[in-house]
Amino acid sequence: MNSASNSWPALPFVEWKDTAITLHMWTQIVGKIRLALSPWTNHSWHVTLYLTSRGLTTSPIPHDSSTFEIRFDFIDHQLRVLKSDGAGRTIELKAQSVAKFYDLVMKALSDLEVPVTINTMPNEIENPIPFGQDKEHRSYDREYANRFWRVLVQSDRVFKEFRSRFCGKCSPVHFFWGSFDLAVTRFSGRSAPPHPGGVPHLPDEIAREAYSQEVSSLGFWPGNAAAPEPIFYSYAYPEPRGFAKAKIQPDAALYQPKLREFILPYDAVRTAGKPDKILLEFAQSAYDAASTLGKWDREALEEKKPALHSAGQHS
Repeated sequence: MNSASNSWPALPFVEWKDTAITLHMWTQIVGKIRLALSPWTNHSWHVTLYLTSRGLTTSPIPHDSSTFEIRFDFIDHQLRVLKSDGAGRTIELKAQSVAKFYDLVMKALSDLEVPVTINTMPNEIENPIPFGQDKEHRSYDREYANRFWRVLVQSDRVFKEFRSRFCGKCSPVHFFWGSFDLAVTRFSGRSAPPHPGGVPHLPDEIAREAYSQEVSSLGFWPGNAAAPEPIFYSYAYPEPRGFAKAKIQPDAALYQPKLREFILPYDAVRTAGKPDKILLEFAQSAYDAASTLGKWDREALEEKKPALHSAGQHS
């Protein structure tokens, strides 16, 4: 997987849409387990998943005096539930219904003496089906599940480089299973006006707390049936005056009025001679527009890295 085409593989949504919908529901089940047992962290940061060298993980979840972790492995195509006492269970990732996957995960947790109850109604989608009743979504294409993870790996890597330039409050690079996207968010340090809410099957108070402070956010989204194109995006909340008309790099980037965000087609990055450079230009120019027009204290928020490798200096 050393070539650019393998590092940044093609991910046409129409080719894996059934797998994408099923996998979205599977990640929601796993994410809701973390939500049910983790202490609340601002902006819902306690619910997200994180990239690993093989897939996605909850990271350790507390349970009584122990912890457990749930890991998606998109190389061996397994879901692993690992407990700090050494016990564990493995579930094969294969074509099976959301209802079957839900039952298998809950049985694994019961066997490991980690009882948990979750809200089984999916979030942030139209026409949701409770997990235990969803026998409609049952696809799993191993190749495309692996491709999706590989795109997330590359995006995560570049997003972390972009994150390192900022010393203000900033989220981790994390995967939101509700919206099915990878994101990193910078904060100005100032409060924001109340968010209007209206996200499908997400309580308005959750959205309002998530956007209670001014932000500039960068992310990757694989697309859906209504908008079947994988994209990188960047938006500001609240959107400062003039943001929509800002000049964002590269030339392939454009403002999407309905979404109120700048988007950069994934294929424009994937096919570029230097994908990292193109993506960082997009991230930086969108942040520059948001923070300049929003009158952020840019100088105070810029990371000034110490010269750790200067002559005669050793750690």
